[in-house]
Amino acid sequence: MEHRVQVTPDYELWVDERGSGTPIVLVMGANASGVGWPDSLVDRLAASHRVIRYDHRDTGRSTWAFDEHPYALTDLATDVVGVLDGLGLEKAHLVGMSLGGTLVQLVLLDHPERVLSASVFATAALSAWDTGELPGPSSELLELWGHLGDERGPADEMAFRVEHWRLLNGPMIPFDENEFRRLEQAIIDHTGHERSSTAHARADQEGLDRGPELVTVKAPTLVVEAPNDPINPPPHAAHIAETIAGARLVTIPGLGHALPAAVTGPLADVLLAFTAEVDRQTG
Repeated sequence: MEHRVQVTPDYELWVDERGSGTPIVLVMGANASGVGWPDSLVDRLAASHRVIRYDHRDTGRSTWAFDEHPYALTDLATDVVGVLDGLGLEKAHLVGMSLGGTLVQLVLLDHPERVLSASVFATAALSAWDTGELPGPSSELLELWGHLGDERGPADEMAFRVEHWRLLNGPMIPFDENEFRRLEQAIIDHTGHERSSTAHARADQEGLDRGPELVTVKAPTLVVEAPNDPINPPPHAAHIAETIAGARLVTIPGLGHALPAAVTGPLADVLLAFTAEVDRQTG
């Protein structure tokens, strides 16, 4: 079922849900549509939960208006709560990947009463990059990101996106070019055009330096380590788990900064085991 949720006077978000049970909100990474969550993962989760995914501002079918109405990255965390409000949900399990993991951490700090549990992966703790003590993105990715806003025709845009996924996938799980080409074609078809969004890269990043506050988090938290993540490699996941008291750390072998078919099953397994445990304890 599709919805349109107005989160500000200037921004409306496309929201999709399937399944039934306690709600799970899937929060995607920067400049990424909610369609980037693989159907195989969504369907597995939807066998036990009401699964909600949505398009961030300036992605997919949500409003594209950054140049006219700029915002901060912290506003994207407020949108998570806006989605809950729009669907009439008091609270939900939150699952965040990459920037989505950052946004989930902000919701944990500012709206803990809306969180049943939090699961994050392929992400870094708030402020972690600022310390200079933990590794950052690979040089290959930094080079590629320098061309995110370049003008490209449809064929070159698809090639750029597939190459981006190849780097994000990491070296352990064989990269299936056709799998990610199909994913990107689905995203383009969903969006209605092949233009890449750079809004989140240009958004104000103030308000993210709140890492020390994570020690106050009380909500059940799962941290999934992606050992082959080229953006937030180990020990980023361990750092989050050490910072949030009581957080659980699990590793999915081979997981990088992408969701190929080889990892969606193991990821669904660890997420479902965790949410089921939380539901038993709180139900």
